[in-house]
Amino acid sequence: MSQIRYLAVCDGPHGTEGVEMVESGRRTSPNRLLIALLEQAGPSREGLARRINALAAESGLERHYTHTSVQNWAQRGMIPTPPIPQLLAQALSEYLSRQITLGEIGMTESETARLSMGLDFPRELAPAVRNAVDLWSDVERRDFLASASTGTFAVAAYNTPLTRWLINPADVGTAHRGTGRTVGAADVASLRASADQARRWDSQYGGGDWRTAAVARCLHHQAAPLLRGTYTDATGRALFAATAELSRVAGFAYFDAGHHRLAQAHLIQALRLARAAGDAALGGYVLATMALQTLLRGYTSQAIDMAEAATQRASTAASPRAAAFYKLIEGRAHARAADSRAAERALAAADEHLSRATPDDPDPAGLEYMTPERLAADATEIYRDLRRPDLVHRWDAQARRPTGYTRSTGMRAAIVASAHVQARQLDEGLHRGQQALTLLATVHSHRAKDYIRGLLIELRPWEQEPQVREYARRASAFLAA
Repeated sequence: MSQIRYLAVCDGPHGTEGVEMVESGRRTSPNRLLIALLEQAGPSREGLARRINALAAESGLERHYTHTSVQNWAQRGMIPTPPIPQLLAQALSEYLSRQITLGEIGMTESETARLSMGLDFPRELAPAVRNAVDLWSDVERRDFLASASTGTFAVAAYNTPLTRWLINPADVGTAHRGTGRTVGAADVASLRASADQARRWDSQYGGGDWRTAAVARCLHHQAAPLLRGTYTDATGRALFAATAELSRVAGFAYFDAGHHRLAQAHLIQALRLARAAGDAALGGYVLATMALQTLLRGYTSQAIDMAEAATQRASTAASPRAAAFYKLIEGRAHARAADSRAAERALAAADEHLSRATPDDPDPAGLEYMTPERLAADATEIYRDLRRPDLVHRWDAQARRPTGYTRSTGMRAAIVASAHVQARQLDEGLHRGQQALTLLATVHSHRAKDYIRGLLIELRPWEQEPQVREYARRASAFLAA
């Protein structure tokens, strides 16, 4: 299937022109207002970063800014995620003994508000729809830069959505009389087809920029007009479920590409739309996806809480396959926390749930990949993190190597390579590591690169060995691509 055909699945009225990648908080020129204030206030970049971290901690936020962060804000014009601009203004106010506004540091309310767009989780349905549509419109129409920046992940952004979804996972009544056309089953089926195709391309090639932008176009040009149309309650719930899945796919693609703030915004909207659909199992699937992003950004405790919340809220609604996915993510989080007992309990629970799955189960769309072989593949990562290479190899023997899942197969090769290195089997580790590089060469995935970085960390004790130096050279070229 060609790139053009993929984009054409959800072409808007203007075809495929103008597809842009979004990167929040990035400008193209220095912030001269901030530079001038820094010179006037006189703090070191490192000292200012420490003060901002302290102010963030007082607000219940965990931040680890450095002098490089301050330099990026000043010289590269990057805008940190709210409320950091406000804390930066507060810190400079302390240095200068006068009130500094956001305008004085070149970070206006409108600019910082844009970085928060899509992070709201309105209680009522009408503002929730407006919130989602505004996000997709903003992503589509702005001329953002496609950069190598990973974006800013703020785990606190998930607090309110998680709480409100747990309190009430379903809206009452979704029927709507809008200004657009009447929505029917064919419209919902078209949205589901777009989500299905986006998932296939993501699995094969990763969350590359043009693919992610194409899904964003689907949301803006295809889903948004339908949400503004006329539909019955039954059609509305089906429409919200299909749109939630498309937003989840977009969020996962942004996450895979390393654009974490956009990923959070789309996943939050997916959770809110799942609530509108009254689909607790789909909401749990979205929440487990949030937990995976949270885990891989280094917040293991919060990831455990989110995975457990998905299990508890959807306990009576989730299919065995969905329940298995929730527990598998929980197990991976426990493994990152080095809690072997909890990790193995969660893995066993996932295995037990999966043993009861049937082809006729009402699984959330996109979970058909959750098979015993896939569970075995994820178990290799659990035991790599627990530093049990013997069990990594045992589970790897049970994991299939399917076509169409290039990214996951390549990442597992890196995991198994790390296990060989942990067992001091250097030649086998380098062999599997080279397999990982070969498989991932056609994948555009920031997340996949993290698995190669993890392997390089395991290889550090042998970094003076000629074959390790050669592998590190090849890996560095891959990471820089």
